Amino acid sequence: MTSFPRTTVGGVSVSRLIVGTNWFLGYSHTSAAKDAYIKTHMDRRKIADVMEVFFRAGVDTVMGPPAPLLREAIEEAEDRTGVRAILIITPAFPISPRTPAEGLDPGEVARVLDDMARYRPTFCMPHQCTTDALVDRCTREIRHMDQICRAIRARDMIPGLSTHMPEAIVYADETGLDVATYIAIYNAMGFLMQVEVDWVARVIQNAARPVMTIKPLAAGQLRPFQGLTFVWHTIRPQDMVTVGCLSPKEASEVIELSRSILEHAPAPLELQETRSKASVKTLSAG
Repeated sequence: MTSFPRTTVGGVSVSRLIVGTNWFLGYSHTSAAKDAYIKTHMDRRKIADVMEVFFRAGVDTVMGPPAPLLREAIEEAEDRTGVRAILIITPAFPISPRTPAEGLDPGEVARVLDDMARYRPTFCMPHQCTTDALVDRCTREIRHMDQICRAIRARDMIPGLSTHMPEAIVYADETGLDVATYIAIYNAMGFLMQVEVDWVARVIQNAARPVMTIKPLAAGQLRPFQGLTFVWHTIRPQDMVTVGCLSPKEASEVIELSRSILEHAPAPLELQETRSKASVKTLSAG
């Protein structure tokens, strides 16, 4: 396995580039038709083919939901490469109108986490649909999240938070919540971000824990060169970038582009060839 720059989160060494899994599972953020196409064409072997490229390049950290297909593909890629993946799992917990006042059902929290433990995750980070529902802007806290964090620790997993709300990071830091890291949306386009890009950049820069950024390419609306150049140059050395791909060649491009950006070297990209670029290519060659 070759090396890729790493950081430390909760005492664990992880690759700074993280394998995203939305595209594998059909969460395109584009259209129902695109989701259906992905689900029809992706299977365990094809996902493992992409994972294998990442693992062999030293990108051994994977983020995703508790999906059996994903677990099977990771295991196949592990068998092919001899690399043990570091899994970041993002479960949801049942909430109701009674949750803010009464807290979460301890039995349901235990049931969800016992199920998560079967996937052998290193990190367990409640999904945005749970985290952001519990954010209280009046009291500047994340209600009852300490209950979930304690239960995660009790099962030898490292707790973190997945959020779309910059406030969640600020409030968790202010209240000393027992989490090791955060998942936060961050891209140059501001896609799915709740405040301006420069505000989110400041929240990430000031975060007390490392931040795992997601959606750097705005679900395919930014080209890799623009999207990755922006994110890698505006996060801290301890922070990470999560990228999803659909093919082994896409994975190779993301890895090599990320390496070149981090090394401040020219990007070794094979440019797209179209008839409209013929004159540019001729001028460059001359």
